[in-house]
Amino acid sequence: MKHQQIDQDGQNSDKVIALKEADTRKVNQSRDHVFSKLNNLTLKKLKDQVIVITGASSGIGLVTARMAAAKGAKVVVAARNEKALMELVNELREKGHSATLVQADVGREEDVNKIAETAIKEFGHFDTWVNNAGISIFGHAMEVSIDDIKRMFATNFWGVVYGSKAAVKHFKERGVPSALINVGSLFGDRGTVIQSTYAAAKFSVHGWTESIRMELEKEKVPVSVTLIHPGRIDTPYNEHARSYLNKQPAHRGMIYPPEAVAEAILYSAENPKRDMFIGSQAKALYLVGTLCPRLTDKLMEFIMYRTQHANRPSKPPEDSALYHAGYGLHERGTNIGWIRSGSMYVKAAKHPIFSTTAAIGIGVAAWAAMKRKK
Repeated sequence: MKHQQIDQDGQNSDKVIALKEADTRKVNQSRDHVFSKLNNLTLKKLKDQVIVITGASSGIGLVTARMAAAKGAKVVVAARNEKALMELVNELREKGHSATLVQADVGREEDVNKIAETAIKEFGHFDTWVNNAGISIFGHAMEVSIDDIKRMFATNFWGVVYGSKAAVKHFKERGVPSALINVGSLFGDRGTVIQSTYAAAKFSVHGWTESIRMELEKEKVPVSVTLIHPGRIDTPYNEHARSYLNKQPAHRGMIYPPEAVAEAILYSAENPKRDMFIGSQAKALYLVGTLCPRLTDKLMEFIMYRTQHANRPSKPPEDSALYHAGYGLHERGTNIGWIRSGSMYVKAAKHPIFSTTAAIGIGVAAWAAMKRKK
């Protein structure tokens, strides 16, 4: 009887092991199937998503949160300015949207983890994570203090690292196709003067994003990793920046609206994209900088010194948002120049059929700019 019992127990154990192995094979087959279609990864529609957005109290993050909610997404907004976030969430809820907030400094890992925990507690999960929070410094690299550079890197680079880790951990646990979207900069593709330390941080973001994309692909993790490359955008970015200049930082020249960046971000939340350039300006600088680096040096030296400030005194250092929250709920800044109504390049990236139209538009824009200079 004992031998029969042992044999029966052994058979039962073998069945359990076999079932577990079968389940594991099914999971792996399912994961491999998802991975095999990674380039055609099927992401949820915005109306079915929970989206986390950092730096959501102003500028690009604020516009993205409002647009995402309007499209039916549940949004989790995070920033240092709790008052602005509360007003934003109340605004969205009054319109019938689902939203929650987290006061957080993305330069602190524990704060970023709190964002993820809040999203899961409130909605059970999240589908897209947007690392958008950022701050700039206007000043020559040799003049900017080490403390200021470290603080800026804490937000612009380490905030992205912490956010990426928190998001990917959750995405791996769920095993559901998801999106990680990191907001870079045209200065992350090509260095610049005056915002040289900011460019260094964004170069780091670009390198980080490309590297983790490859590692996640190798691990067969069903996550779409997108890098956003904004050109010059009309947001309070310049007012929030720490300035070492005598004159107030400001964009001059061709400037794109934050809606164009939000459009690219939300398109990437639904459609796997490697890169999204906001404006031909960003793409052109990337291409010219790669193909003709020395010529680009000279062009940047000629153009950028005169186009990064307004003709008014710079705000004092204590008014910047480098070490504390800046003012909130402002989508636009006080920039000077030709503020576009949108980005035809983004339209082209979303709809290849518009590529020709975008090319024509860029040509017309260049011609118009030349006419104005005459």
